[in-house]
Amino acid sequence: MSKIIPFKAVRPTTDKVGLVTCRNYEDYSAAELAAWLNFNPYSFLHIINPAYQNVNNISLEKRFKGVANKFQDFKNNEVFVEDEIPAFYLYEIKTKADVFTGIVAGASVEDYKNNVIKKHEDTLQYRVEMFKDYLHQTRFNTEPVLITYPDSVEINTWILLKKKNRAIYEFSTTNKEKHTLWKIDTQSDIDWLENHFEEIPNLYIADGHHRSASAEMLLEQDKHLGNENLNYFMSFLIAESNVKIYEFNRIIRDLNGYSKEAFLGKLKENFEIESKEQELWKPQNKKEFGMYLDNKFYALIFKHKEKREGIKQKLDAQILYDTVLEPLLAIGDLRNDERIDYISGKQSVTAIKQKVDEGEFAVGFMLYPSNINEIKAFADNNLIMPPKSTYIEPKFRSGLVVYEL
Repeated sequence: MSKIIPFKAVRPTTDKVGLVTCRNYEDYSAAELAAWLNFNPYSFLHIINPAYQNVNNISLEKRFKGVANKFQDFKNNEVFVEDEIPAFYLYEIKTKADVFTGIVAGASVEDYKNNVIKKHEDTLQYRVEMFKDYLHQTRFNTEPVLITYPDSVEINTWILLKKKNRAIYEFSTTNKEKHTLWKIDTQSDIDWLENHFEEIPNLYIADGHHRSASAEMLLEQDKHLGNENLNYFMSFLIAESNVKIYEFNRIIRDLNGYSKEAFLGKLKENFEIESKEQELWKPQNKKEFGMYLDNKFYALIFKHKEKREGIKQKLDAQILYDTVLEPLLAIGDLRNDERIDYISGKQSVTAIKQKVDEGEFAVGFMLYPSNINEIKAFADNNLIMPPKSTYIEPKFRSGLVVYEL
């Protein structure tokens, strides 16, 4: 049984929403960040990075307090308003290729603790603690956890019906996306949605494992405050079939002392190798890998499919690690080894080619993307996927909906 709740969102006024909301802070280059901060006084970037020119010279505590103060300034200046009654929100993101629609709600920390909300990624303790401190100091969150639920004809039909109503926001952004938000605040709709989610035995975190872990830690720390909002964390709930899962491709700085010929020879122990020359080749099926090395693309077809038993061992990212990255290239720590970097499958393989051609990296590997069933299998069996196994969309627009704590 899954519990979700409506909440009183703080959100931009209708006339400023397109100016306020922004992509994730880490998506901006230094030049883009400076431009938005210099020319758009309403950007949410001013809140999440209020002292951007001196960010490396102040403590995290002072920075978080600066975020809280700047958020309060936006509220005082009526850039943000608070809804009068709790509500759910429907949010649609329309890109050139896809349409994503989900429900913004509060998800239960208790469900997270009891594994009703299931996980498939490991977390880094220092990141969990840092975001917990951020939430403690700022008392708000605008980055929901992306959670999937099993496809439901009833919920899909209900969403289509509610989308016929007038939206509270409808705006486009400079990256050519259209964003639409509907408020669901009638008691009958709230009851209907809560009851339907109570019939769902499990939810699955797609993206946001550190945020959900931080919410649990914050509740333990601040539960004496008696703040009911601490019992929940903001979530963006979306049907399993509506998420888009990309791979994370790997680029390695050197061949660990191997010559090109010797490296190809070692690869032949586990892979059938076909040269694709200059064809921008990507894997077409699972257990296939692309490789770019010395100005050529290669197809690597894994030979030993039948010998790999177990959910983790059958995962393409694990196969590449077990047969190439760790034994041949001595990449043991996928999170922290400075010899490896990652490029999401959303980018063209030309990005990998360029990195290698420039000489900073020696070889690139392209993977076939995982699917939602693999993610759920890991979560259902309390297994952890290798780091950087998936890049999942949609991505929520910062500053669109704020959950206060």
